[in-house]
Amino acid sequence: MEKRGDRRQSLVEAMGQVKIYVEGGGDQKKLKTACRKAFSKFFEKAGFKGHMPKFIACGSRQNAFDDFRTAVNSSPNGDIAFLLVDAESSVNIQYKDIPWSHLKQRDDWDKPDRASDHQAHLMVEVMEAWFIADKETLIDFFGQNFNRNALPKQSDIEAISKNDIFNGLKSATSATQKGIYSKGAHSFTILENIDPQKIFKASPWAERLRKKLAEELLHY
Repeated sequence: MEKRGDRRQSLVEAMGQVKIYVEGGGDQKKLKTACRKAFSKFFEKAGFKGHMPKFIACGSRQNAFDDFRTAVNSSPNGDIAFLLVDAESSVNIQYKDIPWSHLKQRDDWDKPDRASDHQAHLMVEVMEAWFIADKETLIDFFGQNFNRNALPKQSDIEAISKNDIFNGLKSATSATQKGIYSKGAHSFTILENIDPQKIFKASPWAERLRKKLAEELLHY
């Protein structure tokens, strides 16, 4: 008799692999490796260990969309492609669960004909918004002289502007031994260490991504 876990595995094998084309890593191979590693560790801690998607660090936001579009149009072996990019600006409430409307309005990106709404996902407004939901990890990472009071204080992390997030991180870290917050030097190490459950609780868009991955990879 086939066990439930075996059935899940056979379904994954039958449908192919889930691949997430993510913005991040710039043009440096080292940073792209760090980006893939960080997102993998984050989602392992989120409950996907043993049923992981493959993360593809694409560098720029535009490159992520272009690579995603190519993958959707070819979809070899039944692979399922997801796109994960910063929203870069606030997302209108009317675009809830319809990220392609935001991406069309902001970037003039058209949803590929073979893609669905559930394949596009946003980090609102930027990935660093997730960090604000887990201030304890920021304190532990930067250590002495980290100024927690300089961080944005809104509980709704998706309502914090990109500029306020980066200005807050800059001010909070300016006197630390690790120096002012830097995407290259700090971002992916922090992503590895933040608590996924805090992020999902604070960010409906992050929770949306978790749910869609669970549907595809855990089949519930």
